[in-house]
Amino acid sequence: MTTLKPETIRTDRLSLLPLQVGHADEMAPVLSDPDLHAFIGGAPESAQTLRARYERWADGSPDPSQAWCNWVIQLRDAACLTGTLQATITADGHKAAAEIAWVVGTPWQRRGIATEAAQGLVAWLREHAVLTVTAHIHPDHKASAAVATAAGLTPTDQWRDGEIRWQLTTG
Repeated sequence: MTTLKPETIRTDRLSLLPLQVGHADEMAPVLSDPDLHAFIGGAPESAQTLRARYERWADGSPDPSQAWCNWVIQLRDAACLTGTLQATITADGHKAAAEIAWVVGTPWQRRGIATEAAQGLVAWLREHAVLTVTAHIHPDHKASAAVATAAGLTPTDQWRDGEIRWQLTTG
């Protein structure tokens, strides 16, 4: 059983804030560009639909061996939300692992926000004794591959649903 809960994570420019249902109204426009969903799938959601999703996430995983940790990415100087981070954390005895994902809205891309957020998340996970961090990235998504590399993950030869597994193992 894992009981890890998201906490505010601060980096140089960002605050990674634990996701709240109330973030849906600001996040709906951030995630509204259809091109943003080219690699992650799905389509833009209304604030109401996003709110329902965030309510499910706030309830936590129905599997007691998993913890769902979700954050919004706040660019502090602009006082606006720019994206999201997720970590699904599993524990097998004393070995914890996390699968992570990130999304940054189109207007805020190419500014290093995803990289800084992912690096902050990986550092936080390591502080909480998570030994393995993975991400699954579409082979054509060069920007996400660059983010994963900057966060210390490397590609493996494993695939899932058309995506390459990237991994960082510590300890």
